Amino acid sequence: MIKKYTGIKFPPLTPKEIEEKYKETQSEMAEVLEWKKEEEARFKSKNSKPQAKSAAKRALVRVQRRIDTVNGNILYWKLRNEGKSHFYAGLERSEYWDKLKGGDSEEKSKEED
Repeated sequence: MIKKYTGIKFPPLTPKEIEEKYKETQSEMAEVLEWKKEEEARFKSKNSKPQAKSAAKRALVRVQRRIDTVNGNILYWKLRNEGKSHFYAGLERSEYWDKLKGGDSEEKSKEED
């Protein structure tokens, strides 16, 4: 059975929808930064038990990864808001994430020296 091209599955986003997505992503960043403050407070608290401190330390790694993800999404929606195409904005976001991955490995190699 041969399938024929049926066209675009979803209609393109309107400028209003793109603006809403951009604002949602910015509010998500505020939530992530609040999470980071909570984990830092738990890590630095003198009343915290060692298990809680180590859990907070592990959570800070996840928080940083989430911050990087949200920053990439903010970059994507900012470019889309400026009128760039989905493909261009997606490439920029991917390059940003690749740069972060590459920067982490360079920092680790410097620490080993």
